[in-house]
Amino acid sequence: MENKQISERVIERLPKYYRYLKDLCNNQIQRVSSKTISTALNITASQVRQDLSHFGGFGQTGVGYDTEYLKNAMQEILGINKPHVAIVIGGGRIGQALISYKGFVDVNVFVKAVFDIETEHLSTVSGVEVLNVSSLEEYLQKNRVDVAIISVQKEFAEVMAKRVIDAGVKSIWNFAPIDLHFGPDVVCENINMSESLMRLIYKSHF
Repeated sequence: MENKQISERVIERLPKYYRYLKDLCNNQIQRVSSKTISTALNITASQVRQDLSHFGGFGQTGVGYDTEYLKNAMQEILGINKPHVAIVIGGGRIGQALISYKGFVDVNVFVKAVFDIETEHLSTVSGVEVLNVSSLEEYLQKNRVDVAIISVQKEFAEVMAKRVIDAGVKSIWNFAPIDLHFGPDVVCENINMSESLMRLIYKSHF
């Protein structure tokens, strides 16, 4: 693949393509057209073709796409064809829910440790190392970590994110109710559930 800038709108659609293609493969559907994809995902067929063209030629006119091949290509494009190690910082309700989330396996993400100021309430977490946040830098020095998941209170989010960034982690998935930005060298995805709910409520008025 060429190293070129892909718009945020295209990037937002890539996981939708992957999820749909995976469902097709699970149902043993071997070929799919851009029209069928467009109908399922509520976008135009020309947009589907344009999106995929950024990454190479996958289909044949009149024949469509090989679903297994395109699904595997989408895995590689998204980077989920290889494992990614994650840690969770903040063992409250959101943090515990994330640790237990079964969908991580589908995208090759594996949570290896959770950090908190108090760890007693996390003693029942299975398969995940429970550590005091004071040992965060030591852990990062000894272990490979690809993604840091931040689920602490708003006032601590930036400090915790900076600690993992300074230790070499450049991908942040932030669930704290504050937007974090650290420049072009750090990828930060801010997930604000209250904002999403407010958008839903706003749209329901019209």
